[in-house]
Amino acid sequence: MKTCLHPSPGSPRSGSLAVIVLAAWVCGFAGVVPAANHSAWENSVVIIEANRKHYDYQQPWSASTESAQKSGLVVAGHRILTTAESLNDLTLVRLQKKGRGPWYNGKLEWIDYHANLALITTEDNHFWTGLQPVRLAGSVPLKHAAQIVRWRNGNLELRKAEINRLTLKRGKISSLDLPHLEIDSEINGAGWAEAIVVGSRVVGLMCAQDGNVGSAIPAPFIRSILESRSKQAYPGLGYFDFIWQKIANPAIPGFLKLPGEMRGVIVSSFVNQTARPSPLKAHDLILEIDGFKIDSEGDYEDPIYGKLCLENLASKQRWAGASVPMKIWRDGQLLEMQYPLAKADFAAQLVPEAVFDREPEFLMVGGLVFQPLTEPYLQSWGSDWRRKAPFRLAFYNQEEPSPERPALVFLSTILPDPCNLGYQDHRFLVLDKVNGQKVNRLPDLVTALQKPSAGYHLFEFRSGETVRRLVLDAQQAETAAQRIMQRYGLEKDRMLVER
Repeated sequence: MKTCLHPSPGSPRSGSLAVIVLAAWVCGFAGVVPAANHSAWENSVVIIEANRKHYDYQQPWSASTESAQKSGLVVAGHRILTTAESLNDLTLVRLQKKGRGPWYNGKLEWIDYHANLALITTEDNHFWTGLQPVRLAGSVPLKHAAQIVRWRNGNLELRKAEINRLTLKRGKISSLDLPHLEIDSEINGAGWAEAIVVGSRVVGLMCAQDGNVGSAIPAPFIRSILESRSKQAYPGLGYFDFIWQKIANPAIPGFLKLPGEMRGVIVSSFVNQTARPSPLKAHDLILEIDGFKIDSEGDYEDPIYGKLCLENLASKQRWAGASVPMKIWRDGQLLEMQYPLAKADFAAQLVPEAVFDREPEFLMVGGLVFQPLTEPYLQSWGSDWRRKAPFRLAFYNQEEPSPERPALVFLSTILPDPCNLGYQDHRFLVLDKVNGQKVNRLPDLVTALQKPSAGYHLFEFRSGETVRRLVLDAQQAETAAQRIMQRYGLEKDRMLVER
């Protein structure tokens, strides 16, 4: 998704899955930034070693392990704050203080992949001896000098940085648009939860770096989530689940019988209609959200920051499930409504952009391997997967789920065996029906396979696929299962997730 700032004239504006969380931060720290105190940060910055499983989505029964090191910050309540990246599918997490010395076994206490935040703790009381919680800043010093703090080779490193601006961009491991601090620094190898500090306070956590420009999650955004979580009032990030367009045609207000100057944005479609009906309708004109007037560019006048994209109002002091007041123009009338915020959920997408903390799902029958279509599978084709992955599979990534088709199952590969002789070159085909039953998820496939037709399994694929049907002898497929598993090193013929 593109960041929701000020697009060029005439470009469409899309609100699909965009979340902007900007609290009422008071910008501008006065004066020169005092140098950070080395001894103070030595007791607040720790090293995290994350060991986790890495799955091969093209061979979903295979897994390896990998390790990553990142920074963490001691916060109140004997917890370590860090980013969520590389903390999925954990097998072991360890903590080290003072940049060297013994390692302590840690435990992941909480993680939010959309927000890219996590809390880690340890039950070893010796670890906490001498450590001091940090203070997260309640304001963001834009256009200001700062420092980046981290442990490196056993020494505490403080590097100069410059905070350039607050920008809205796609999250590191989510398609939501989130607030980020843009940081200039000559530091190398950053982007692993290093602390950005101004004086004695943390103003952000580094989450990415490209050359000398880095991105950091702002401390006020982090604070708002942690405070809500401490009150057990954080259900997760929310977003406006409708797609809107700015008014490019000056004749539209007249067509909609809207008096006065051109203003507002038009609702064009909806992100996910499988979860709930929307109180909005296509062609509604959104004039006001949460008391803020929306202009024809899709912006509103923020009292602190000036012009901001309306998506900010989806989570300005609100989370998923909360209602946002709106004023809309429909059929020549001004209407008021409460719009409930949808919860950000990877599983609600037709092709989930992420799958965390579970093995890849698959089902093998007669050597035919079926999997749910997910973005991690597409990403297994490399960093240029949008070009290199099978075209038709990548194309589905642009579609939204529907009540009739909430998810997709596809034939990923065929393990050659006499029972599937002649089929071994077929793959990347999206299922439509099996034995006459609709298949959207692997449990649907399991159910359909229990009812072969005249002793055969009939696999029907979606219209437009290069192959429309495959037929397997049900008895041969069953008796061949153990032979195929042994030949290709499968410990089991399926991995299903209970829902």
